[in-house]
Amino acid sequence: MQTKIWGRLNGLVSMMWREVAKFGVVGGVAFIIDSGIYLWMLEGPMHDSEVKAKIVAGVVATMFSWVANRFWTFRHRRQANVVRELVMFLIMNAIGLGIAAACVWITKYWIGLTDTTSLFIAGSVVGLVLGTIFRFFAYRFWVFGAELDEEEAFAHDRELIGMGAETGSTAKIAAPAEPQQAQAESETAK
Repeated sequence: MQTKIWGRLNGLVSMMWREVAKFGVVGGVAFIIDSGIYLWMLEGPMHDSEVKAKIVAGVVATMFSWVANRFWTFRHRRQANVVRELVMFLIMNAIGLGIAAACVWITKYWIGLTDTTSLFIAGSVVGLVLGTIFRFFAYRFWVFGAELDEEEAFAHDRELIGMGAETGSTAKIAAPAEPQQAQAESETAK
């Protein structure tokens, strides 16, 4: 069991390390944008509305992130339908932003910590880490993943993480062999 899990993790890392590095750079810049706007709003115009401030900061960072990921990180597999890609990106980011806002909400209303440092750590550290993990896999497999599934080098990537081969063009790879090839294989076996 551990060998199987380790094999999947190892395959996943080797398959995606370049994308993860680019995604990390985009995420780092988005973090600076998000954190800067969030801290500015906490000290200024939204000092009494921390959850809303986190959402506004997240929306600005999300728009930067979409442009940077579309034209740099995942540029080799942008979708032809830009509207669909943007809608999927916004849905996945809304979920990621909801994770960060929920961390702020839990910290303020459940735990009772209301100081700027605690709220910043909740939203821009814990929430951002959890949201980033979700976003990477969402972008990779749902937002920017359509064309990649058709490339031979990545044909089995969903199988590596246990998502199966029934989606995308990986189903074509699992199709039966051509009749002449099947006949030649059966004659060889005899």
